[in-house]
Amino acid sequence: MLFNSIDFAIFLPVVFYLYWFIFNKNIKVQNGFILLASYVFYGWWDYRFLFLVFASSLCDYLIGQAIYDTDSTRKKKWLLYSSLAINLGMLGFFKYYNFFVHSFIDAFSLFGAKPDIHTLNIILPVGISFYTFQTLSYTIDIYRGNLKPARDGISFFAFVSFFPQLVAGPIERAKNLLPQFYKERVFDYDKAMLGVKLIIWGLFQKIVLADTCGKYVNEVFGASATAGSNEIMLACIFFIIQVYCDFSGYSYVAIGTANLFGFKLMINFRYPFLSRNIPELWRRWHISLMGWFRDYLYSVIRKDRRDLGTRMWAIFVVFAVSGLWHGANWTYVLFGVEHGLIIVIYMYLGLDTKYGTGVVAQGRKWPSFGEVGAIVFTFLLSSTSSLFFRAESVSQSMQMIKGIFTQPFVPLKGYYLEGAILFAIMMLVEWFFREQSHPFEKMTLKPVPQYAVFYGLVLSIILYASNAGTQFIYFQF
Repeated sequence: MLFNSIDFAIFLPVVFYLYWFIFNKNIKVQNGFILLASYVFYGWWDYRFLFLVFASSLCDYLIGQAIYDTDSTRKKKWLLYSSLAINLGMLGFFKYYNFFVHSFIDAFSLFGAKPDIHTLNIILPVGISFYTFQTLSYTIDIYRGNLKPARDGISFFAFVSFFPQLVAGPIERAKNLLPQFYKERVFDYDKAMLGVKLIIWGLFQKIVLADTCGKYVNEVFGASATAGSNEIMLACIFFIIQVYCDFSGYSYVAIGTANLFGFKLMINFRYPFLSRNIPELWRRWHISLMGWFRDYLYSVIRKDRRDLGTRMWAIFVVFAVSGLWHGANWTYVLFGVEHGLIIVIYMYLGLDTKYGTGVVAQGRKWPSFGEVGAIVFTFLLSSTSSLFFRAESVSQSMQMIKGIFTQPFVPLKGYYLEGAILFAIMMLVEWFFREQSHPFEKMTLKPVPQYAVFYGLVLSIILYASNAGTQFIYFQF
């Protein structure tokens, strides 16, 4: 079920009403209702894949308890390896089987051989990359002694399948989200109103901005062989805007929806286009995924070594793997490798921690010229590097890179101006709320201007309603 669909517009208020007014007497019943609603939400896409969510949940629920209950270090390891094999095995089969078969055949064809291996007609289950990582972190944390296992099966299964963030995150940790299922939840009007504001802002980002930019991006990439140099460069800029608004929009709707039900999800984006270098951008972009890789891959590769070479190697591997996580295509791997190399260069120069976690122009109304220059350079660098992410193949990406330098400039069509204006509006909102966790979290405007802002956003969503129903980009990851 898509957040930007009529189905969800009906589903959400019905579930909200039943949750607070019918099933609000008993927390276990309430959790059971969340589990049922989440399975309906996921099964709306294809009920057959509910088995995967259930299997992943059951696997780690049982293995997590077994790890905690045994005193044998050897048995703990084998139980952990079992969890890794089952979860990564399902992910690998559904997401990467055909990719590895094609790569294997291509590799042998270089030597004149052609192995007789057939691909399969496999449908990629929506959200499998997200809930697989969520359940794995639960088992690993128990193995490390950082978490006690859930004894209430309903709460655990509801934690794994919680519908606001099931399909595209944030990738929650059990230590943050699972305890919220154990506590009695009381309706909080202010929290719910913030949730409504975030849902509206998320839908604005997705329907108005992301899908509008996506139309232009698809047109240029669909005719990449004949596109002008300036069209290719602008398409790269529009694509990074599309990806951000698409995924950030999903995250805001997820966080806002969770608020309506008394839950708090982690921040997944923190105004990344206001970053002053690429390392800072990655600290603000898809925070839940990068945090997962930091805690469960980077830390394993680095171990206790603090030397620069080890840290650089660990970062490079993390970004290469994160590229593959995004999709079964060599273009994604190249995207990850490219950003890994950029981060390594910043580390070598000692600039990777230059800006820490502070916000740009903190305590000031406007940035300095130097800050503007750093923000623009970082934005353009991330835009051009996104070409690998969007291209259908390595050959197309190379063709378009060549086209930037060899194709002539052509007159731009007027609709690019529309995307630029919408992007400027979004950036103004993000600039004024950059010191807050979420846009509109604390508005100082009087009630009438506040209503005007949100009525304007809702009106724009209605005007761009023809974009509604377009699948979120990260559903395929």
